[in-house]
This record gives sequence, structure tokens and C-alpha cells, in this order.
Amino acid sequence: MSRPSRSPFLTVAEAAEYLRLKPHTLDNMRWRGTGPKFRKHGGRIFYHRDDVKE
Repeated sequence: MSRPSRSPFLTVAEAAEYLRLKPHTLDNMRWRGTGPKFRKHGGRIFYHRDDVKE
């Protein structure tokens, strides 16, 4: 990841960069019910760092 962050949550773009995937791939995985666990905060999608590392 390009910048250190204090938040344990990653945006879709940050998670995709970490996993070396395109953000659209994560969107498709989320729609199919596969991939890392995600959370919605105010209508936005976030991934917890620990879930992405698994």
C-alpha cells in the first residue's frame, strides 16, 4: 500500500491494490458472495485489513 493509515479499514481501491486485483474484480466477488468479508459504512464499502490478509 502506498501510504500508511491508522484506520484498520481499506477502501475498495486500497484492498484491490493490496491484493493486486482490479476494483471491479472485488465488486464482482462481493456480488457473487466470494472474496474477503466487507462492511458497509454509510453506504460505502470497506474491508478490514485482517480480512484482506486472509
